[in-house]
Amino acid sequence: MMNIALDGPSGAGKSTLAKALAKKLGYIYTDTGAMYRTIGLAVKRRCIEPTDTDAVAAALPEIKISLRFENGEQKIYLGEEDVGGLIRTNEISAYASKVSAIPAVRAHLLDVQRTIAKENNVIMDGRDIGTVILPHAQVKFFVTVSDAERARRRYNELIAKGENVTLEEVATAMAERDRQDSTREIAPAIPAEDAIFLDNSGDFDAVIDLAIAIIRDKAKEAGETV
Repeated sequence: MMNIALDGPSGAGKSTLAKALAKKLGYIYTDTGAMYRTIGLAVKRRCIEPTDTDAVAAALPEIKISLRFENGEQKIYLGEEDVGGLIRTNEISAYASKVSAIPAVRAHLLDVQRTIAKENNVIMDGRDIGTVILPHAQVKFFVTVSDAERARRRYNELIAKGENVTLEEVATAMAERDRQDSTREIAPAIPAEDAIFLDNSGDFDAVIDLAIAIIRDKAKEAGETV
């Protein structure tokens, strides 16, 4: 099986890039960030502070997260509720960042993520895929975009969803999440030592073509067919 890890900060376009690559290659796309966001949503609904480690850990057995794949695209459910449209707010992003630093949360999701990768050709995006979740992935990308461009993209996304935010608020929230994620003790969001940096600032089709060329070269080295 080919496993492709795609890491990078929030707003770098990881999900869009991963979805496009998965569609072109016929691979399963797995958005691990959506899993942490869903736990964040569940914690918020239970009125639990995301920094209350014991309370969050105690709630995990009751939080039922499932992934369903439709035409190669991931849908995420909390129980029987499709929560894909509810987990992309700034508030849930903040919850996700905090709960993802809790070891019990990461352990709760790790087996699910690795099982998906073991059984499928997969493109998995997140913040610690190449370093922790899939350290033996044949291809590890780290996606980069300027901070200003990341904030602009995220701002436009939130405005399109009807949220009342300013560009400055979005930039501040993203900077704080980057700080938390890159400095946490458990699985910090940093590039793997063997990661290939992919600049996603310019022509999207050119980035896709470059990524596919790299994947094909790595697959050939591994004796896999793409």
